[in-house]
Order: sequence, then C-alpha cells, then structure tokens
Amino acid sequence: MTAVTKRQPRIELSTSALQHNFKRVRKVAPHSKVVCMVKADAYGHGIEFALNALQDTDAFGVACISEARQIRQLGYKQPVTLIEGVFSPAEWIEASQQQFECVVHQQQQVQWALAHPHTYQKNNLKIWLKLNSGMNRLGLQPDELLTAALKLRAAGFELVLTMHFANADVPDHPLNQQQIQTFLHLKQQLEPIEASCCNSAAIFNWPELHFNYVRPGIMLYGASPYDNIIANKLDLRPVMHLKSNLIAIQHVNVEQVIGYGSRFTTTRPTRLGIVAIGYGDGYPRALTHGAYVSIQGHEAPLLGRVSMDLLAVDLTDLPTSIHIGDEVTLWGDNPSVDLIAKHNNTIGYELLCRLTQRVKRISLNAEGNILIKSN
Repeated sequence: MTAVTKRQPRIELSTSALQHNFKRVRKVAPHSKVVCMVKADAYGHGIEFALNALQDTDAFGVACISEARQIRQLGYKQPVTLIEGVFSPAEWIEASQQQFECVVHQQQQVQWALAHPHTYQKNNLKIWLKLNSGMNRLGLQPDELLTAALKLRAAGFELVLTMHFANADVPDHPLNQQQIQTFLHLKQQLEPIEASCCNSAAIFNWPELHFNYVRPGIMLYGASPYDNIIANKLDLRPVMHLKSNLIAIQHVNVEQVIGYGSRFTTTRPTRLGIVAIGYGDGYPRALTHGAYVSIQGHEAPLLGRVSMDLLAVDLTDLPTSIHIGDEVTLWGDNPSVDLIAKHNNTIGYELLCRLTQRVKRISLNAEGNILIKSN
C-alpha cells in the first residue's frame, strides 16, 4: 500500500511524445515549413516545456503579442506569427522590432502596416494576409484582400496568403470545397505568393494544400483533430497524462446514494474509490455515463457527480490489490483526453487548456527524467 502524504493531482508531460508528433508533421508535410502553434500556454501544456521540445520547428504561432513576448523572454529566436495580428500601432511597432510576423485580417491593421513599414521590412518580415473564405470569423473579403495586397506590395511588403478552415475535421463538409476554391482563386490572382491554409486536420486531409507553411496545433499534443478518428490511428502520442491518487475507499450497500445531488444509487454492494481531483483542478463536471479512469491498467467507471475536489469511481469489479494511494490516470493513453471530452460533450482542446494552476506540472525529457517541475 502506498502512503498518501499530500494531495497531488498532477500532469506528466512527455518531451518524447511531443517530438514524435512533431516528426509526424514533418513526415506528412515534408515540403512545407512548420509553424508550431503554442498559443494558450501551448494548449495547456506549458510554454516553456513546449518550446524546449520543439526547438527544431521553423516557427511558432501564437494568438497575440503577450504570448510572443514569452517566447523571446525564454530565449528562442525562431520566427513567431501572431495569428490575431496586433491591436494597436504601438503593438505593430513592437512586433516589427521584436521580429514577430503579423496576420493582417482587417483594414485598420492594413493602415498600421502602411504607416509604419520601415522596421518591419528591414527585418525581412512577411505579412500574413488573411482571407475570409467562408468561416466569417476573421479575414478580408476577396475584393478587399486584393486591394489590400496591391497596396501592401506597392509599399514593399512580402505577403503570405492565409485562411482558416471552419470544418477541416469533417472532410466531406460542403463548405470545405467552397473555402478551398475561394482561396485558390485568390492565390492565382496574386501569384507569385506564398500560402498557408492547413491546420492539424487539413494537414491530413489535403496534402495538395500544404503549400509553403503548415500550422499544426492539436496534433502536436497527441489529441485527434477529428471526432471519429482516434489519435493513435493517426500515429499520434498523448503528451499529457493527467493523474492523481486514490485517497479513500468506501464499502457501500445496495440502494445507497453517491455524491452531490444523490444522482447515482447503487444496485449492488459497491467498493467505491475516492480520487483527489475535481472541477476545481479542471477535470470536467458535466460527464455523461461511460466515463472512466485507469488504475493499475484497469478501467474504473465514474459514479455520481464530480465535485470541486473529489470524484468517485467503481472498484467493485477490479482486483482487490487496488488500495489507497494507488495512482489514477484521468486521461493519457487510456482513457484518452478525446474520450473524456466526448463524455463531456466538448473537445479535447478545451479540457487540455482549462486545467488550473492547482495541478502540479511535471515535464519529462526525452529519456523520461524530470526536466521541469512546478508547484
């Protein structure tokens, strides 16, 4: 029996898995430069950990300038693309000085670029000119983009034509072909021009669209970009394993209720395990029937509601060798984060990003030794 000396929900982060997934991108898109997306604290994995593992990338992608600053503060010199661009003339000037490449997706950003071209051009930075090809989130309409491209080229800027798929995870969705045709038409009108339109799912779907840059995100972290294809079928390895420990075992009779709201009632004598993790740590509360954890390689179904700090699992059919102190895997190899997300009516991206600072981070190097430890 393992003694429990403190509450210890934790995530273990695998450098070797992240590097494997990066090499998978290189294999699938061998002729394109790779812009590794590390926004949102590297999808909840920790920016320092991710940058260390991804040193062989061609560039990094982030949402905004505050995230880009972290990359420079940590000493990394690779190009950084701000996928939401800048939010003021002052940010444009800072981006120019710090050698951050900017996505330009609206007219005000075009004007900031035209008003302050010199440092940006001196540092050989490219403007990523974003097309609204049908997702209707960010980007210039086709006619607006053509006008902006002519003005920016006349001012001496080098351009990358870019867009984002709304339904790359559903390859047969009719909007995909509409977006592709709109993009290809604009690309033809602007030739010669560099181009980028592939996120994780699109990297797998359309090798003919890899162009100059691909932008992997979720696939780097070992989760699937699809609803109906699991990650290991894509030869992706989970980078994050969320773990905790059993801190109590209850023996409960028939017709006893478990947890807040008394939502679950036992139908048999039940050996109940209590795990030290809950929604206060970022584990989802709104789970549907069928979610489970792994203990000693055995699947233990969740029972009742997840609370802020604890959850209950059914040990009745598991070996009696399972005791207080045993390690519990909430997601990782089994169950996957995608499976838990499906039981929460969401996607793996959200669960990875919403873990709280209460959870200890343990980063493991390629040999499996501790590289960084937080909390």
